Amino acid sequence: MNKMKNFKRRFSLSVPRTETIEENEFTEQINQLNICCSDGVVPSSLGLHSLQPSPVAPDSQAQSPTQLQYCNKVPHRRFSMEDVTKRMSLPMDIRLPPEFLKKLQMENPPPCKPLSRMSRRASLSDIGFGKLETYVKLGKLGEGTYATVFKGRSKLTENLVALKEIRLEHEEGAPCTAIREVSLLKNLKHANIVTLHDIIHTDRCLTLVFEYLDSDLKQYLDNCGNLMSMHNVKIFTFQLLRGLSYCHKRKILHRDLKPQNLLINDKGELKLADFGLARAKSVPTKTYSNEVVTLWYRPPDVLLGSTEYSTPIDMWGVGCILYEMATGRPMFPGSTVKEELHLIFRLMGTPTEESWPRITANEEFKSYLFPQYRAQALINHVPRLDTEGIDLLTALLLYDTKCRISAESALRHSYFLTLGENIHSIPDTSSVFSLREIQLQKDPGHKSSVFQPPGRGKNRRQSIF
Repeated sequence: MNKMKNFKRRFSLSVPRTETIEENEFTEQINQLNICCSDGVVPSSLGLHSLQPSPVAPDSQAQSPTQLQYCNKVPHRRFSMEDVTKRMSLPMDIRLPPEFLKKLQMENPPPCKPLSRMSRRASLSDIGFGKLETYVKLGKLGEGTYATVFKGRSKLTENLVALKEIRLEHEEGAPCTAIREVSLLKNLKHANIVTLHDIIHTDRCLTLVFEYLDSDLKQYLDNCGNLMSMHNVKIFTFQLLRGLSYCHKRKILHRDLKPQNLLINDKGELKLADFGLARAKSVPTKTYSNEVVTLWYRPPDVLLGSTEYSTPIDMWGVGCILYEMATGRPMFPGSTVKEELHLIFRLMGTPTEESWPRITANEEFKSYLFPQYRAQALINHVPRLDTEGIDLLTALLLYDTKCRISAESALRHSYFLTLGENIHSIPDTSSVFSLREIQLQKDPGHKSSVFQPPGRGKNRRQSIF
């Protein structure tokens, strides 16, 4: 019990004391309905009755021009399954238990009493959320130091899920990475960000229930012999930038972009995962840790000890991933910080005051005594990337963080013009593949299909431990 209290205390400190969007909408709708029930008024936003505009004279002071007059009679109406799922922000394909529907007496209007957050959570518990017995384990996907991941199935939706079981130490409680992952993902609703469906906590472990995706970008590259279609490279890069732009607009830094953390399903939808190192930049702090981002995808400013960084930290990783998809090999596979910096400077050129203001004053940079390399032409290293692609790659790999392109600007880069203008107007929760013109092509390395499911490799889901 002390362990769970410790987790809840740490979790509450890591999250602003605000309700999620779903809770706000749900509570507001139910409370509005109940107030109107007591007054004999029914708002149309709840789908129960139509509103009648009240004619108001321009010079009238008795009423506001925006006031509306409602019908006084509340018609008897039966609530459908769609009403329930909409009001409670549940998946549309959920299968509510019959006993729950009976308990709510869906044949009658709801009681005229505001529904509190506690009542809502109790209702969700009645449905089966937050309970281990709601999910069936189908097999282990992998195991790490702190967590074990299982493939599972939800009894509520019959959909596949990934069950990430995080072991709780008796004294330590929940790892801070798990607390961050939960606090951030529960408010991120986007087609290119992995969905957190449920949270289950017991005395021994904390289980995070995610949507299940078949593979990750690393496995995808392996399956196509590290030779991707350049059209597919463009679609995957756009999806990565789309999910990242959504995070950055909400001042969230991922801080661990790499192919293993980009999950892909059989449709080709790419989703950002593993937010264990992510950080909300809105949380007041003077500095961040520089022990972030896997070495191969870590930007040079962080490699040189910078702890004051922002969204550009993720954009360098996007550039490295774009290069890796286009060439089939990592861009800067260093084994130490010094070797990583050496590989970067040898290709991109040793930084100067012109390319990186105030770099010559950096003590750590001066201590390495790097040779004065001249920048090489990227086209010689990525010959399959067209002119626009090289321009985007260059903009992603600028030393000066103030000049490095943002995710939002990158989405509008000329490199993506061939995907069409409609791709910029689809809703956040809709896949890019909702557009008919967006389709994956057969990768040259694949022998048969456009996308083949992954084999059971040793690296399966290594990113989410």
